[in-house]
Amino acid sequence: MITVIDYGMGNIRSVVKALELYTPEVRVSSDPSSIADSKALVMPGDGAFGMAMEHLDSYGWTSPLKEFIHGGGFFLGICLGFQLLFSTSEEFGHYRGLDIIPGRVVRFPHGDLKVPHMGWNDVKIKHDSPFLDGVGENSYYYFIHSFYPEMVDRDWIVGEVSYGIDFPCIVGKNNLIATQFHPEKSHNAGLKIVRNFVGRVYN
Repeated sequence: MITVIDYGMGNIRSVVKALELYTPEVRVSSDPSSIADSKALVMPGDGAFGMAMEHLDSYGWTSPLKEFIHGGGFFLGICLGFQLLFSTSEEFGHYRGLDIIPGRVVRFPHGDLKVPHMGWNDVKIKHDSPFLDGVGENSYYYFIHSFYPEMVDRDWIVGEVSYGIDFPCIVGKNNLIATQFHPEKSHNAGLKIVRNFVGRVYN
């Protein structure tokens, strides 16, 4: 079973529909005990970093979620679910994250850039990943966000995008993959990532 984590942050229906294109074994859960019989976890999300961490803590997800990832479980993070993997965030204050990936989430620098970064951008692949099989170099994906990660360990970087600055937008190691963009809203290129994730889970 692939479990989509419902922690009260954003509309998750489009993510569920994308997963259901490739497997019927999808459920939405707000109960951390559902991890026990999950083959994979998917964490989407929209909204503020600090509030999201409060929700994960209050729902009881934080510790079992970290244990699942550290134990090698399949995990897909999307948008806010990508950012929460980092150590800290400076969004509306200073907040700790899940600290799976060393680094901090910061706001785009002030200047001529329109913030939020919203729309379609091409992504440069930096490292091979089985989750990107069949995805062409410089494919376009849909972004909407105002913050980005500053990395400590660049070995985590799978793909980068340029928006005023170059920054990581796909990160991953082993059975974890996470994207700043919305693969479920990114047409064929994004859906290939979802398909590859499901394929790896059930391979």
